[in-house]
Amino acid sequence: MMNKSTLLIALTLLLVSCQSTSTAAPVPFDQTPARLVPTESATSTPIISTIPATATLTLPIEIPSPMRISERVSPMDGMMQVQIPAGILHMGAFDVNAKDDEKPGHEVTMDSFWMDKLEVTNGMYTLCIQAGKCSKEHGIFSQRRPDYFTNPEYRDYPVVNVSWEEAKIYCEWAGRRLPSEAEWERAARGDDMRTYPWGYEPPSETYANFDNIVHDTSRVGSNSAGASPYGVLDMAGNVWEWVEDLYAEKYYLKASTSNPVGPTQVFGKYLRTIRGGSYQDTFMDIRVSNRGSLPGPNLLAPTGDPTRYGKSSVKIGFRCAAGN
Repeated sequence: MMNKSTLLIALTLLLVSCQSTSTAAPVPFDQTPARLVPTESATSTPIISTIPATATLTLPIEIPSPMRISERVSPMDGMMQVQIPAGILHMGAFDVNAKDDEKPGHEVTMDSFWMDKLEVTNGMYTLCIQAGKCSKEHGIFSQRRPDYFTNPEYRDYPVVNVSWEEAKIYCEWAGRRLPSEAEWERAARGDDMRTYPWGYEPPSETYANFDNIVHDTSRVGSNSAGASPYGVLDMAGNVWEWVEDLYAEKYYLKASTSNPVGPTQVFGKYLRTIRGGSYQDTFMDIRVSNRGSLPGPNLLAPTGDPTRYGKSSVKIGFRCAAGN
């Protein structure tokens, strides 16, 4: 039989053994929300996060690498321009709401180019008029504002009531040009097959001015949460935007797969393409692949014929682009 001393030694050894094999209590993970903000590289090239700067995230989370964006300012009108990198555009129908003129979805190889970050504003267009290049004859009203163009309160709102030809003249005066339809979609969609500039989430007033939420235009850049992958703003809603291309419903059936510029001619028609939808349009029309059209200039019409100069609208504006 074990005596008391032997029993005491055995119990002591057992206790030491248990302590040496025990597992340390886990250290709690820091659950403090992390705020992401844009940072700047050593070369002062802006780095734009794919997550809005106002977002708060609870760790742990896989944070995507920020996209490096190059920007520059036009000396003619003060427009901020964003460099869109070369790449592959998934153009056209890639969602269940696609219309016939968006089909078939296809891949397009794109060179790098520059795109206006914002829609051209009333204030910018005024500079072109003062330079004697743009017409004074376009309408000064908007949907609900009779003095829209002349009232300083709306200086930073998108110019409207400009025809395709007037938009083209402005871009040329500013040292740029109208974007091609493919360039427009590339700047809005990026590398993936997203439905809207911000992604796949259904639109709301946070992302865009659409569906008569405002019943008129908004100040450019008001919906920063709706930015495209490259930081381009207002590419869904606010105003439709003219692009360079002639419009043909079935163009995608035979479109070029490298830097397409639209059909060279559309027999018997002179429609020009518009993109992006407007403040009046529903979620269907502000998708990045949606296409619209309106008559451009009909150069075959006699002088004085209204169709010679094309149409304009209170819900159509534009932005410009430039080669790399």
